[in-house]
Amino acid sequence: MGRLAPFGITRALAKPLCAFLLAMMWLFGPQGMDEASAASAERWRITKEVWSEADERGYSEFVEAIGKADCWNVDDCFESTANPYRHRHGYFSFRADCADFPYLFRAYYAWMNGLPFAFQNGVLPQSGRTRDIRYTRAGNRVVSRKAVPATANGINAASVLIDLRSAISTGSYRHHAAADNQTNFTDMYSPRIDREAIRPGTIVYDVNGHVVLVWRVEDDGRVLTLAAHPDNSVSRSFYGRNFLRTHPKLGTGFKEWRPIQLVGARRLRNGTLVGGHIEALPNQALPHFSLMQYVGTETTNSSQRTLDQWRQAIFARNGESLDYYHFVRAAMARGNLVMDPVNEIRSSMRSLCYDIRARKQAVDAAIANGIDHKAGPNRLPQNIYGTFGYWEFYSTPSRDARLKTAMLEQRDHIEALINMHAQGASTVSYTGTNLIGDLISAYDEESADCVTYYTRSNGAHTSMSTNDVIDRVYDLSFDPYQCIERRWGAGDSAESASCNDGPTKDAWYRAERFLRNQIDRTYDVHMGYTAAELEAGPHEPFSGRGVAEGPDVDVRAYLVSLQGRQQASAGTPSYQ
Repeated sequence: MGRLAPFGITRALAKPLCAFLLAMMWLFGPQGMDEASAASAERWRITKEVWSEADERGYSEFVEAIGKADCWNVDDCFESTANPYRHRHGYFSFRADCADFPYLFRAYYAWMNGLPFAFQNGVLPQSGRTRDIRYTRAGNRVVSRKAVPATANGINAASVLIDLRSAISTGSYRHHAAADNQTNFTDMYSPRIDREAIRPGTIVYDVNGHVVLVWRVEDDGRVLTLAAHPDNSVSRSFYGRNFLRTHPKLGTGFKEWRPIQLVGARRLRNGTLVGGHIEALPNQALPHFSLMQYVGTETTNSSQRTLDQWRQAIFARNGESLDYYHFVRAAMARGNLVMDPVNEIRSSMRSLCYDIRARKQAVDAAIANGIDHKAGPNRLPQNIYGTFGYWEFYSTPSRDARLKTAMLEQRDHIEALINMHAQGASTVSYTGTNLIGDLISAYDEESADCVTYYTRSNGAHTSMSTNDVIDRVYDLSFDPYQCIERRWGAGDSAESASCNDGPTKDAWYRAERFLRNQIDRTYDVHMGYTAAELEAGPHEPFSGRGVAEGPDVDVRAYLVSLQGRQQASAGTPSYQ
């Protein structure tokens, strides 16, 4: 989610000293600041005025290498062998949540390569006032910026990374896609949707308070993403419908770093640059700048009227009109996009496996820190998706909602591919003789290959396949104060007998089922209810009390039903 920026914050976080100490703790870990200032850490000396195309390629390669590494928290990723600079940064203990993560990557690479770096360190609502700068209705505007100074002896990079931790939130990404202020410019801009503009290191902002890094674009157009979370865990997924497309004033979608240059500096004999100031290229000077993701492919008109009609945007490729997410996939593919349904279900199952594995780390962190043994609050937070403290660090409502969205997208995608294949669509290719049977077999193989284990409260071990998690997804508790059995959706089965939550937490678990059913993250509604108020309803979208029933996310059940209908129709191969 990202902590709140220093402008427009709630009173609970409006204590600069507290924010500074938190930043130090989260950046350097329990070993403290002495190690952070260790002499072995290289100082940040700026030796280049601009990021060259070679620098940008190197940055993309750096992000991709970390993305494909077998690392599952931020510090492990930066200390892994995938990081060629790991011997130069001293004894840092790297910390980040989703908002800080892209800035950490960019600043770190700039530090290690003598590049200039600057960042927006203050934002305010574009209009009116707000309770939370991360979820403003009209977006935000940049009101202050800070640059790494070019000095003869360089600077301690720790000071920059500390500033980033306290200055950056997801509100820092919530600016109008057409923003072009040359003084308080935005750090990022809206790129064209193609493989040249979107590459490892590109950022994706979700209006519901999440930010990810692109770490790879597959040949089939699937955009793979990397994200950090408040508990310092790292997860991998892919771009899809879990990233809502919204009005351009909120700046959602793909973002690329705006090129900057150090102007007016003098170069010392050793190559170090001293003095000068930072300037940025305006939108019209950026070869990859485009509002395509908002206005569509059939117009270059970016008037306010066109932007306000973003819902009516048309996305076409090779003369065929596509929905936005299908268009992104087609535009990012090498050549013409052709999808094999069996490969598609395997890819989506592997992505779900990554999501489940990342969720396990989050749940384990809450258990390891004894949050499940603490008495929960009498009321939920004002909003369970955007908060702070124990709830931000250890709850999983946003993560769980994204998991359910990915499951729903898998089901809808496979259904669409089956129908497209039956209609002879050129974008679907299947060479077998039993599509439904092959899809079920591929699903079962991938499910069995991804087994999640957890230790129950009595020490017994429980294992779950991906299919098991899908079966119980609406029972998975996001509440960090509840036992591990409920965190993993044991419900009222024998598996839950070892849970020792007691009647108060039992009531909370029952009442929270309505919020567990809700797949949409609603950040702008009041949710600070008691268990009784939550139970009483009403249970409808945007009520803040959840919904009575979640959407069908079970693709296997859908496939089995098709298979049954096939067999019942005396072998008529409707879907083969």
